[in-house]
Amino acid sequence: MNATLQKMTELKFYGMKKAYELSMETGSANEFTADELLAWLIEAEYNDRQTRKMNRLIKAARFRYMATIEQINYASHRNLNKNLIVRLAEGSYLNRKENILIVGATGAGKSYIASAFGHQACVTGHKVLYLNMAKLFSRLKMLKADGSYNREINKIQKQDLIILDDLGLHPLDQESILSLMEIIEDRHGIESTIITSQFPVNKWHELLGEQTVADAILDRLVHTSHRIELKGESMRKTNDKIKNTD
Repeated sequence: MNATLQKMTELKFYGMKKAYELSMETGSANEFTADELLAWLIEAEYNDRQTRKMNRLIKAARFRYMATIEQINYASHRNLNKNLIVRLAEGSYLNRKENILIVGATGAGKSYIASAFGHQACVTGHKVLYLNMAKLFSRLKMLKADGSYNREINKIQKQDLIILDDLGLHPLDQESILSLMEIIEDRHGIESTIITSQFPVNKWHELLGEQTVADAILDRLVHTSHRIELKGESMRKTNDKIKNTD
């Protein structure tokens, strides 16, 4: 038995090893036929690998919030269509290479919902990357100086889903707008993007400045997108009120 367990470890069959150890400790192996035991061990290994893969994807995504679809608050004042959220969470938008645009006031929960969609995408095996827009464009400027810009852009483009958080929170200069254009252009019709903003979509043209570039960016984003428009006051304020009444 010890030799078998050692070989499982060397082969990195960790799920199978745990299941085999459990079967020996409980004596449940005697309840299986040889075929049933083999199928059970393989299933345990498969599930373990899927879980480890999911955890790696979630860690690599660097989400702002560890949010899940199940934890989303559908209070009536938020104007959230639960059917739309659940349908999008199934991931068909990823298969169709569509985008999601989430808008609402500061603190309304845009980043949380975006992170929940990202988490769900990781669960289904997709590569996801969360990016705060201000930090992203500041980083890209630094990378241009040391020649690493293209490598970072390529990393972004290889993701099945990227989340660009807080469009318009800080003014975008021409260099940042052109970088955004490059990211959107390279992903258009190829992979999906989620963008959050405190500004309604009909104000984005003003945020992006120069008309030709703004037209190009919005043309690639808006026409293949699902929109979620959050209403109501800040969720942070709402949660504080609830705590103060406890």
